[in-house]
Amino acid sequence: MRTHALCATLLVAVTTVLVPGQTTADEIRVAVASNFTDAMGAIAERFETGTGHKVTLISGSTGKHYAQIRNGAPFDAFFAADRRRPELLEEEGVALPGTRFTYAVGKLVLWSPERGIVDPEAVVLQRGEFHHLAIANPKLAPYGKAAEEVLQARGLWARLSGRLVRGENIGQAFQFVKSGNAELGFVAYSQLKRPNQPIEGSLWNVPQALYTPIEQQAVLLKDSEAARSLLSFVRSDAALMIIRDYGYETP
Repeated sequence: MRTHALCATLLVAVTTVLVPGQTTADEIRVAVASNFTDAMGAIAERFETGTGHKVTLISGSTGKHYAQIRNGAPFDAFFAADRRRPELLEEEGVALPGTRFTYAVGKLVLWSPERGIVDPEAVVLQRGEFHHLAIANPKLAPYGKAAEEVLQARGLWARLSGRLVRGENIGQAFQFVKSGNAELGFVAYSQLKRPNQPIEGSLWNVPQALYTPIEQQAVLLKDSEAARSLLSFVRSDAALMIIRDYGYETP
């Protein structure tokens, strides 16, 4: 009786191995730009439900992630806040060729959690009736570079430099404003936009003509079926809808 049961168990195990298309769940480590963390979290949740794979997100500035990846950080994929770093990784032979693509186009806004602080034309910047203006570090974060370009275009970079508080990434810049440590700041529209929720406070939608388009690209760093499946899913209609719901434009 015991021998018969053992044979049945072995038969089930062998059959499971031999089933066509049978795959095991894998963990995918993804370096993701701070501004895209919430949207990527929603995408990853949908992907995990459909595939059984586990997605671990490591959020941070694009510049810092780039340096970590070059130094061998164990990421499977990189969702940057620009196209320059993925291009460099591809040129340097770190990223897999032919896997780079634009997944979203970001929007920069000037925001305050208080109503009436930021006007639709951003005259508040000229008036200068504030103590601190938050931006992401222009050397590390594409949204910080965009903010620098806007202030330069308005002729305000030198004048306001003493009032700038720089976050390591756009997530930290957002927290400076949200916590009240800065009265207003340049943040990603995606940090304010949530599906079916109103935006609190006051904001200025920065005209695209004032800064270089924030074309956000992803690239594969390690070749695996699970990681390729994730990048493919991000380009699906279901994922693109999530990306737009979080305030981005899609290619």
